[in-house]
Amino acid sequence: MINAIQLGPLLLPFTLLLVFASAGTALAVGRWFSRASAAGVEQTLWWALLAGAVAARLAFVFEYRSLYLDSPLAIVNLRDGGWDASFGLLGAWGYALYRARNAPALRRPLRWALGVGSAVFIIGTAALALRPGTGQTLPELAFTSLDGSTVQLSAFNGKPTVVNLWATWCPPCVREMPVLHEAQARHGDVNFVFLNQGEDAAQVSRWLGAQRLTLRNVLLDPRREASAAFKTKGYPTTLLFNARGELVSMRLGELSAPTLDAKLQALRR
Repeated sequence: MINAIQLGPLLLPFTLLLVFASAGTALAVGRWFSRASAAGVEQTLWWALLAGAVAARLAFVFEYRSLYLDSPLAIVNLRDGGWDASFGLLGAWGYALYRARNAPALRRPLRWALGVGSAVFIIGTAALALRPGTGQTLPELAFTSLDGSTVQLSAFNGKPTVVNLWATWCPPCVREMPVLHEAQARHGDVNFVFLNQGEDAAQVSRWLGAQRLTLRNVLLDPRREASAAFKTKGYPTTLLFNARGELVSMRLGELSAPTLDAKLQALRR
């Protein structure tokens, strides 16, 4: 089982659900205190959560600033999942403490609300870190490459491996492919496998030529066996395996260059 819940075409990571649970807990505690004593607690908490989200995003952008400088508009693409949770907590606490400095009535409620919310997040993060592996590995499936040779997917064991399920008719796949192309060139210690879903060699070759993309490990999966093996129906889907061939994480949807780099760093640990 990967660290996410799949609801139809949506893949909701446990980390995202944990953020929602932590924020919801903080707001619930703040709402309780609002009824009991200090007015304005809930409103301050909303602003604190917003400050935390901004801090988490800016910290991630700063860490991968060299990549964002190449595409500044990607900074506002919040769907790429680029956040730094530690700075998010610091941002929320910093704003709350700032607001409470001249409002003694807010101090105790805010401490309780953010304290309980932070505890939920920290305990949840520790629990996720201690979860057993997914149990899924690079499957014993064979696919045909563009030159006609047969390649076993399990042959990529021994190095971190990124398997991208894609198709030429999929707009997010088309937008994402240059990011993966550049990553393949920059990360020689990682296998990148481009597993086309449902198209033939002539169609894929024409598309790659038109896009002027030179990719290694382009394989054809005309019967969508990989989609069935990993129970995914949406594209692009990116599967990340460690050097032992174990599935570590899965991303449904378009990846940005900074988010992909972050995932590759985690994959090497």
